[in-house]
Amino acid sequence: MTVKISLERFYGTSNTFNSSHTSHLMHTSAHHRSSKLALLAACGAGMLWGTGALVVNVLVVEHGFRPENISFWRFVIGAVILTIVFGRRMVWQRLKALWLTVLLSGIAMAGYVLLWFFGIEKIGASIPTLIALCLPPVIVTIVAIVRGHEKANASLLWVLFGAIVGAVLIITSHGGSAKNVDTYNTLLGIAFSIGSAFLYAGFSMISGRLSIALGAGVSTAYLSIVAALVMGLFAFTQPLIWPSAIPPQVWFLYLGVVTAALALLAFSWGAARLKPTALTIATLLEPLTAVVLSAILLEERLSALQWLGGGLLLLSIWLLGKKNMHQP
Repeated sequence: MTVKISLERFYGTSNTFNSSHTSHLMHTSAHHRSSKLALLAACGAGMLWGTGALVVNVLVVEHGFRPENISFWRFVIGAVILTIVFGRRMVWQRLKALWLTVLLSGIAMAGYVLLWFFGIEKIGASIPTLIALCLPPVIVTIVAIVRGHEKANASLLWVLFGAIVGAVLIITSHGGSAKNVDTYNTLLGIAFSIGSAFLYAGFSMISGRLSIALGAGVSTAYLSIVAALVMGLFAFTQPLIWPSAIPPQVWFLYLGVVTAALALLAFSWGAARLKPTALTIATLLEPLTAVVLSAILLEERLSALQWLGGGLLLLSIWLLGKKNMHQP
């Protein structure tokens, strides 16, 4: 009888262990899939924003629209699309506890775009783009390390270093954006760009929490509405014009549907499942996409340094994916 009970206890414990082990493996596998999809979503957002950079350039250079006007309609169209799709889930009771965070995040989302545009207006595109895109991963990594959310190990530092160096090579090798400016405008342009970087870093760190609390679609809809209202303030200084011709109308719709609604939705979904460091590094694909599309569509030749930078950036993102898979 004693032997029988002991065996029953042994097999019962063994079955419990097997069940727990199987559950752990299933949870780990689900985490790996979620990390991969989240990284792909963030990369997709960066690539879609890269296509938007090319469209904005066409609207500014060929059709004479101001970036503030373009951004306003981009957010308006995105907000309308997202509200139509996710409107039934936008419940005031859920928003009430987070309305201030949503408001500040939406202002930050509009603000980093505005400050980036102001920086470009003062000193050209290269330096503001370099600061606005490459400084946020450094900021969020430092914050994450200080708060204990990331470990300052060699793999993280190598990924961060490779991604930033790759982006620097891509952006600085892309000519035709330099301006002859005085010291005052140079300092002002750099200040605008640094402000844009800090707002983007803050937005990246908060957007994931909002996406978890409200859902990716609902939080993106709220943020787009706030950003559209902030951009709408430009109506007090200059008219916000909707284009009358068909080609620019199509481009405005593309920016609103693809680079606002779809890209921001992908960004929010990834933000809920990635650490801010991974999120900001993945979106560095934006300048790479813009440069590659320029080479394909506008027949601009890529330099050897740009090819090297693109390779470094892609390698860093691949290593980031491997790193995320091994995190609990």
